[in-house]
Amino acid sequence: MAAPEAAGTRPRRPGKKKAAEAVDESELLTVPDGWKEPAFTREDNPRGLLEESSFATLFPKYREAYLKECWPLVQKALSEHYVNATLDLIEGSMTVTTTKKTFDPYAIIRARDLIKLLARSVPFEQAVRILQDDVACDIIKIGSLVRKRESFIKRRGRLLGPKGSTLKALELLTNCYIMVQGNTVSALGPFSGLKEVRKVVLDTMKNIHPIYNIKTLMIKRELSKDPELRSQNWERFLPKFKRKNLKKRKEPKKKNIKKKYTPFPPPQPESKIDKELASGEYFLKENQKKRKRVEERKAKQAEAVKKRQEERNKAFIPPKEKPVVKAKKVSTEKKIDIEAIKEKVKNAKKKKLGALPMEEVKLKMAADEKKKKKKK
Repeated sequence: MAAPEAAGTRPRRPGKKKAAEAVDESELLTVPDGWKEPAFTREDNPRGLLEESSFATLFPKYREAYLKECWPLVQKALSEHYVNATLDLIEGSMTVTTTKKTFDPYAIIRARDLIKLLARSVPFEQAVRILQDDVACDIIKIGSLVRKRESFIKRRGRLLGPKGSTLKALELLTNCYIMVQGNTVSALGPFSGLKEVRKVVLDTMKNIHPIYNIKTLMIKRELSKDPELRSQNWERFLPKFKRKNLKKRKEPKKKNIKKKYTPFPPPQPESKIDKELASGEYFLKENQKKRKRVEERKAKQAEAVKKRQEERNKAFIPPKEKPVVKAKKVSTEKKIDIEAIKEKVKNAKKKKLGALPMEEVKLKMAADEKKKKKKK
C-alpha cells in the first residue's frame, strides 16, 4: 500500500506543470537587451582547420583603379583573421584563401562577402564591417524582376528618391548601408535590417512605392520602444494600403464586333473566272482584252492629268476682293449762335491776358494806400 499523504499537502495537477514549462520556454526564446554572443577565439578551435578553402570573384573594369589603391588595406584587414587575399588584374578577379593559422571556420565566408561587396562598388570603409560578428550582407539581384528597361530604370530611381532621400530614410530605419549599382542592390548591416531592406527592394520592383514600407517601418520603430507592446500583435497599428489601378485599359483602334451566330457557312467568294463570266470579259478575244486594258489605263491617266492641271491652275485664280465701303460725308452744317459769339468777344476785350480784372485792381490799390497811411 502507498504511504499516506502528509497533512495539509495537496497532489499537484499535471496541467499546471505543463503550463509552467511552456512559460519557461517562451522566456528562453527572448533575447535580453544588451546581450552579445561571445567572440570566437583560438581556444574554441586550437587545432585549426583540416583543409584549405578558397573563394574567387570577378570585378568590372571600372573598379580596377579603386581596388588597386585599397588592396593593401584589404590584405591588412584579412591578415588579422589569418586569411590571404590576392588581386589578379589580368584576369580581373579577387581570391581569398585560408592558411594553417586560420582557426575561425566562418572567417573565409566573411572574406568571400568582403570581395563580393568590393566588386559591387561598395567602398572599403563600409565593406570591411562585414568582418564583424553582428554584421551581415545581402546582394539582391533586381535586373530580371522587370521586363521593360524603361520601367526598370524608373523603379530603380524610385528606390533612390530625389537626391537620395528615400535611400537615406531606409538606411536610418534599418541601420543598414545600402548601395544601388546597376542590376544589384547591396545591403550591409544587422540581420533584422537586411530582412526589411530585401522586402522594400522587391516591393519597389513590383511597382509598390517605397514610401508605404517606410511609413510601416517608422510605426514599427515607435512601437518597439514601448515595453508593453513588444509582446503584442502589431497588425492593428500598421496601415493597410489598398492598391488602386486608376488607369483605364487602352481601347484598341479596331474593335472586332462579334457577329450573330448562324449554323450556315459564309458564301464562297467569287473566283476571277466567275467575275469575268459575269462581266462578259471571259468571251472576248485576247487582242480585245488587251485593247480594253489599254483604254482603261489611258482613262485613268487622263483623269490624273486633269486633277493635276486643276491643282496647278488654283495658284492663278485671283482671290475675291472685298467690296469697297464709301466713307460717309461728315455734315459741316451747324446752327451758329451769333449773339453768344459777340458776348464772348466783349468779355475777352475786357480781360487782358495774364492781368487781373478791373474791380480787383481797384481794391488792391485802396488796400495799399491804407497801409501807407498807417506807416506815416
